[in-house]
Amino acid sequence: MLDDQATGSDSCYSCRQEASLATLPIRERILVGAGWRAAHAIRCALPGWLVLVARRHITTIAGLDAAAAAELGVLCRTLSLALTDVTGCAKTYVAAFSEAPGFDHLHVHVIPRAHEVPVEERGPSIFRYLREPSAAWVPEAAMNDLARALAARITTTT
Repeated sequence: MLDDQATGSDSCYSCRQEASLATLPIRERILVGAGWRAAHAIRCALPGWLVLVARRHITTIAGLDAAAAAELGVLCRTLSLALTDVTGCAKTYVAAFSEAPGFDHLHVHVIPRAHEVPVEERGPSIFRYLREPSAAWVPEAAMNDLARALAARITTTT
């Protein structure tokens, strides 16, 4: 949960999302845990690209308490299993940078890498899907459909 002393300003996108958690669409709350919330990445051209967002305002993994750190590991595995089952991906990548302007709030990317992704787009090159023009972004309806399937899969395995 958010802790008042660690809450970011109104300029923090993730903190604003957390403040309106009850009204967020399913794509923004695929899974809500004690310290993390799973959402579909926005402005992304890869269906199933998820982010685990810290529920309190921190900007680095070093700022996690032991419980949130342990939960992060479990949730990375949980989401990876769900993505593998729902999307059929070959594997998932996990990365945390929190460096983009307006997105320094700690979030961890959980990225499905499909079997057919060309070798030159694997590994760190997968981030090209975050640089595609808006016409290529995953539509909200598709994100919501995928979120429902992932949430259902997570519910049956936890």
